[in-house]
Amino acid sequence: MESWSVEQVCNWLKQRNLGELVPKFREEEVSGAALLALNDRMVQQLVKKIGHQAVLMDLIKKYQQQKIGLESLPFCCETASQKFPEVVSGNLKSFFARHKMLQWTSSYALPDFPYDVKCILAEKKCPDHSMRIRIIEFLQADMTKYLEGSLYPNSQQYNIVVNALLQAYPFLDEDGNGFLLWKRALKDRFKYVRRPIEDDEQVLRNKCKFGHRRGQSRKSSFAENKLDDVQGQVEEEPVHLKGSSMDLHIKWLNQEYMKTQRNWEEVDNRMNMTIEIRRKMIRDKAPLKDILRLFPFLRCPYQLFREFQLLTQMDIYKKTIEILEIYSENILSLYVVRNNPINIMLQENLKQYTEEDVLKYMKMTAACLLLPEVFGEDSSLFAAVNEEVKAVTPVMEVKNPFNMNSCEFALYIEREELAQLDDCTMALAALVAAFRVFAIPCPKRIHRTLNFLESLVFEVRNPASLP
Repeated sequence: MESWSVEQVCNWLKQRNLGELVPKFREEEVSGAALLALNDRMVQQLVKKIGHQAVLMDLIKKYQQQKIGLESLPFCCETASQKFPEVVSGNLKSFFARHKMLQWTSSYALPDFPYDVKCILAEKKCPDHSMRIRIIEFLQADMTKYLEGSLYPNSQQYNIVVNALLQAYPFLDEDGNGFLLWKRALKDRFKYVRRPIEDDEQVLRNKCKFGHRRGQSRKSSFAENKLDDVQGQVEEEPVHLKGSSMDLHIKWLNQEYMKTQRNWEEVDNRMNMTIEIRRKMIRDKAPLKDILRLFPFLRCPYQLFREFQLLTQMDIYKKTIEILEIYSENILSLYVVRNNPINIMLQENLKQYTEEDVLKYMKMTAACLLLPEVFGEDSSLFAAVNEEVKAVTPVMEVKNPFNMNSCEFALYIEREELAQLDDCTMALAALVAAFRVFAIPCPKRIHRTLNFLESLVFEVRNPASLP
């Protein structure tokens, strides 16, 4: 950690859900060495929230304790081997393994790619399929070298390599999903290399352990056979997962979902641990019902927004509020929506209230519902206002939008309710998030509307504009 650059420190913060601190750390140029030198007073100046201060100080303290433990390693080993020989074969083995992994982490550097790969990367061009395979092949070979011939990297080691690749070549992080895509490709490459091997003791042991047999066919049901993927993940990460650990996480999430008082911190933790199997199900086009049965917390708006943020590094709810606050007046002033029933309903209800906050809320609601009309698109694929939802793609269901006492907002997918929402802003954020989280293709008849919203959410250089 001492040798980390400022950007590496920022990436470390993001991985620990401390992304809010990144701008300040960049501004103050906090490198790895500076991070470890922070005292309580410095942390208080850098970090406003007490909760973030506590988490950051705890992480720094743990690393420093770990470092002290490693420095005393030779003495510990000598003493233990003399007095307690049996201990060396037990707990100290895991300690040695941890020490070895830390050395691997601190020393890893990207390989020297071949000339043709270097040319593509130097031009900052996104590589085609064959070039991606070439990059993955070299990374896999290089990791095997660092692992002293082992073909079973753990999750942290995959993360280190992919992070190094994306830090060196940020343009490879396509649409904010590059990390998961490159990591999956690297894992698949190791699987491909392991598959034909019949004379490596470690490979054979793991194949036997997890039931790999020649000619064995895979079953098709996603929900019933989730343990196939779990075993694959355990096979690649023998240090962190044992047996049915993933299955236990899923079981716990389902039990916790049924409670009225939920441990949200632990929910976040277990949703993090299960994200890869969840993303694989979605990539493999598993039925939505199967996904929600295993991961019911995706029905909660907070978890839906959190999943979106894990994929894109963007706070979708916050961005949606900003968009509606900026654009609502412009939308309502457009001629194309002047005689729309929703605008007429808004004008009638505005007369009943004088509170500034209520008026602003109602205008933002109307602007949200009128967006498809602005772009001349099919509003039934966007929101069903006081009527039945008919579309199978994500749609907002809205009842009595301007009645402060009886308004209701919900998100529907495949004509079934996914979640109840507090207001129209939250419903719009959930709608945009659902398309990305569940990898649902955008209908052509509403493409321009969603493109307008996404271009503002992702802060693209030339965002789409209102007609």
